This record gives sequence, structure tokens and C-alpha cells, in this order.
Amino acid sequence: MEKSSYDIEFISRGFSLKGILHLPKAKKPPLVVGSHGLEGSKESAKQTVLAKLLIQNNMAFFRFDHRGCGESQGDFIKDTSLEKRTHDFINAVNHILSLEKTSRDLVVFGSSMGGATCINAWETLLQMNINLCGAVLCSAPVKSRTIENIPMDANENRPALPLSFFKQNLLFNIRDKIHTLFNVLIFHGDADEVVPVSNAKDIYKLANEPKRLIIHKNGDHQMTDKKDQAEFETEAIAWFLRCFVQQNKMPS
Repeated sequence: MEKSSYDIEFISRGFSLKGILHLPKAKKPPLVVGSHGLEGSKESAKQTVLAKLLIQNNMAFFRFDHRGCGESQGDFIKDTSLEKRTHDFINAVNHILSLEKTSRDLVVFGSSMGGATCINAWETLLQMNINLCGAVLCSAPVKSRTIENIPMDANENRPALPLSFFKQNLLFNIRDKIHTLFNVLIFHGDADEVVPVSNAKDIYKLANEPKRLIIHKNGDHQMTDKKDQAEFETEAIAWFLRCFVQQNKMPS
């Protein structure tokens, strides 16, 4: 059986980062690159679902662990910031395109901090020799000071986080970068207990057409409701396809 997924390792400013490239049978398929949330990884639920659905629809997908997360090198506390994750994301795009297994048509996907990473990387991606076609963003913060529940307690993946981590590493306001976005689909729960839905409304207000905002009634930050998950799967795949079809780049 022909292989459809490939383990990938690339360097981002001295850190060895690991990911998985999912390829459909189509020749030179368009590419989606994903960025996970603050404490997520390439194995997060949305990314593993997209890995299956995208290749079923003749699109390639690359999911990877940012520095300090999952299988990638780095210390989560020392090496996490929006700027560093933005460098990781841009380097991920560059590396996958250098393999020449996909076309240079790109849609970006980001969940929570991953959504902020996509927004922050957008202008740089526009300046690269690629065809940036759109974005799908879930529960993305635009202003870090709006975040309501800060995850400071220790868990199975890391020690307790000091308040200084958030003051020194995670203070950002990327509202002024939204005006360059286009072809953006935004998901957010109106009962998000971490990132208020006002962030999604800011993105929708300031982004260029085409754009769409889907607000999940009583939806939480993790999108745990099965109906919300099903809508995400259906609408996200339709949006990815729409972005690429608009560019007349989808393979037959």
C-alpha cells in the first residue's frame, strides 16, 4: 500500500522540530499547515481529524510540534512566545515547500494560540514566493490581556508556570495585523472560558472579504460539544476547498 504520511524533521532557529506530512494521491496537491494551541501538539484532536479529512479531499496537511512541545526540542517555559512560534510556523512552511511534494498554494490553520500564530505570520507569508489562499482559525486570541483563565498549575506535560512566564513571554496585541487577512473562516464558542468571543468578533470586523464567523452557542474553548465538532469538520473542509478552488489550483 502506498504510504500517505511521512515523518518530518526540520530546524527552526537551532531547534529540531518534528511533524507529520499527510499527502493524498493527487500530484502536487495544495497545502494546509497547522499550528496548535499553547499546550497542544500535533496530536491535538482538530489536527488529527484534519489529517484524515484533508487527504480525503486531495489536500496535503502538515502538522508539527512547536519548540518545547510534543516531540520537538526545547523547554516549554523558556522557549515559548508568540514570536518564536511564528518563526517555527514560517520555517515549517518553508521546509515543506522545499520538499516539492506539494504545490505552493497554502491555507493556514490555527487553534487558540495557533490561530494567533497564523495571524502574526500572515504578512511574512504574503511576502514569500507562495500563493497564500486563506485561513481557518479556532478560538484565536488577538490580545493576550483578554485571556481570562491562565493555566498556571502543573500538569503531566510540564511544571507549574510562574506568572512571569505570561508577563515576559506571552504579552501580545496583534489587532493591527488583522487587516491583511482574507478568505478567513473563524470559529469561536460564545461561552469560551479562556479566550473571550470578543476576539473572534475583532478578527471578523477587521479582516477582508471573503470572511465568515461561526459562533457556537454555549461553546467552550476546547470545542467539546459533538455538534460543534461536526460543524467544524464540515465547514472547515468546505472552506479549505473553496479557498483553493478560487485560485483554480485544485487537482482533479
